[in-house]
Amino acid sequence: MFKRSIVVLLVLGFIAAGLGVALAAGETGNSRKGKYLYRKNCRVCHVENGKAKELSPISMTQAQWKTTFDGRDKLPCKAEWAKLSDKDINDIYAYLWGHAKDSPSPAKCK
Repeated sequence: MFKRSIVVLLVLGFIAAGLGVALAAGETGNSRKGKYLYRKNCRVCHVENGKAKELSPISMTQAQWKTTFDGRDKLPCKAEWAKLSDKDINDIYAYLWGHAKDSPSPAKCK
């Protein structure tokens, strides 16, 4: 009985640690939905010869994406950001952050 309790506690500890790491990393949004929202809302301008510089998940590191999203009210396209819900912004962030050039799974194409 004692061994079983220890095993259960260890498993719960690993689960809690994994959740803590995921939340600390900032990836609280839905990356799949974020990819769709990014293509729908951001790629319109951030393409080659678009209104804004070309941009894709691998354009920045995870730290750079965090800085960008933290300071989005200072960006030239802040009016476009204002049209998005907090949930949509978190989803886009999850996609870009999760596929940044220094992430475990960087985006392979734009």
